[in-house]
Amino acid sequence: MSVIKPVTTATEEQKRSLRRIRIAIIVMFVICVVLAVFVYWQGLPPAAHLYDALAKCIAAASTTFYGASWCPHCAAQKTKFGTGAQYLPYVECAATTTSGGETQVCIDHNITQYPTWVFPDGSRLVGVQTPQTLAAKTGCPV
Repeated sequence: MSVIKPVTTATEEQKRSLRRIRIAIIVMFVICVVLAVFVYWQGLPPAAHLYDALAKCIAAASTTFYGASWCPHCAAQKTKFGTGAQYLPYVECAATTTSGGETQVCIDHNITQYPTWVFPDGSRLVGVQTPQTLAAKTGCPV
């Protein structure tokens, strides 16, 4: 014959502990949702033609954007300009041969990281830059 044990209720301390755990789980869930929305929002391209004039101005300012077709950061840089990316003064550094390597123009300009922005004064910015940063550096209006 089996013995049936009486159901015991949780103590107040156990109830508080469970309540804290539930609240912590809810808070962590909300933080994850907010972070996911932020990451998604940052990856969206800007509105069509928003940076077309800026990209044209950057090109007219004798600034050069060096990158490689296989470079995810270069693709992200172009995405920041949306439809204006077609007007950026882009120089492809990935050699088109099957042996890989770098194009001579990039070797001559000592481009070792992608993306690299080279300005008329000889200064450089390496990595993905915001349109606002490039506007400030080139004197172009946003």
